[in-house]
Amino acid sequence: MLILDDSAKTDSKFGCNPYERSLESLLDAGVILVDKPRGPTSHQLTAWAREMLEIQRLGHGGTLDPFATGLLTMLCGKATRLTEMVLTGDKKYVALLRFGRVVDSAELGDLLSSLNGEIYNVPPLESAVKIRVRTRIIHEMKILDQDADSNLVVLTITCNAGTYIRTLARDIGLLLDTTCELTELHRNQTGAFGQSNACTMQQLTDAVFLWKEHDDDRALRRLIAPVESILGDFPRIVVKDGAAAAISHGAALARPGVVSIDEGIERGDLVVLETLKGEAVALAETNSGVSKIQSMEHGEVARPRVVLMQTGIYPQTWQKD
Repeated sequence: MLILDDSAKTDSKFGCNPYERSLESLLDAGVILVDKPRGPTSHQLTAWAREMLEIQRLGHGGTLDPFATGLLTMLCGKATRLTEMVLTGDKKYVALLRFGRVVDSAELGDLLSSLNGEIYNVPPLESAVKIRVRTRIIHEMKILDQDADSNLVVLTITCNAGTYIRTLARDIGLLLDTTCELTELHRNQTGAFGQSNACTMQQLTDAVFLWKEHDDDRALRRLIAPVESILGDFPRIVVKDGAAAAISHGAALARPGVVSIDEGIERGDLVVLETLKGEAVALAETNSGVSKIQSMEHGEVARPRVVLMQTGIYPQTWQKD
C-alpha cells in the first residue's frame, strides 16, 4: 500500500481487532457459513437461524436448491446490505450426473474442456428468478469418477456465482445426444471460503444453547466470522480514527483522513475503508484515482455506499452544526 501519512496512530482505548469482537458486535455485522443438509430450502435454514439467534436481520446469499448440500452464506445485521456486492465470488461444486446411455470418458472429457469459458446459462423453469438468456464463466470441469454400469459420472465444476448447474447438466446431455440428470449437488467452495470454514445447523444450535442457557458465548463467537472476512477481494483505504468516527455517521472520507491506499485504485472503484486496526468502516466509491488522491491536500476521496461500523466505536473529533 502507498503510505500517505506515516505519523498516524490509533488509540487502543477504542475499537479492536475484528476477530476479538463481542458477540453483540458480530451479530450486528457478521457472517455464518453453514453446511446445508439435503431437504430444507435455503430460506428455511435462514429463518431457523434468525429465530434461534433472535435477531431481526439475517439473510443468505448463493441460494441452494432443497436437494443440494454444502456451503450457504448467512449474513447478520448490517452485513445483509452487502449481499449483492460481495457474494459474487467463484463457486466450486461436486455434481453427480446420470446419463441416458453409456458415455465414453474421453468423449465426455473433450466436451467438458470445450465448455470452459463463457457459456449461455438460462435459469431452469423451477428457479425463483426471471427466465432470460444470460452468460456465465466456467473455469474448469473435471471427471472425478465414473460408473459405466449405472451411467453415473461425478464431476467437479468451478464457475461464476449464479451458474445454474441443473441447466449445465441438461446442456451437457443435449450436446451428447442423450439425457443428463443432475441427481446430487454439493457446493464445497464459495469465494474464499471452503468446507473447513462451515458449521452444521446442529453445531449452531448447540452453540446457541450454551449461550442462552449457560451464558457461555465462546462457541457461538467462533462460528460467526466478522464482516471483514468477506471483504478480502476489495481494494483498501486505511483511515484515521477520527475519519472512522465521521464515516460511521455517513460522512464522506476527506483527504486528511487517509493513512494509506492500495496503489491500483481508480476513480469509481468500490473500496473498503478500514481503520488502522483492520476494522471495516464502510464500503465506498472513490471520487479519484490513487495518483490524484496522493497529490490532494483537501477534498473528498470516497463516498460511503454501505456503512458497516456502529456509531460511537470511535469518538467524534468534529463539532456538529
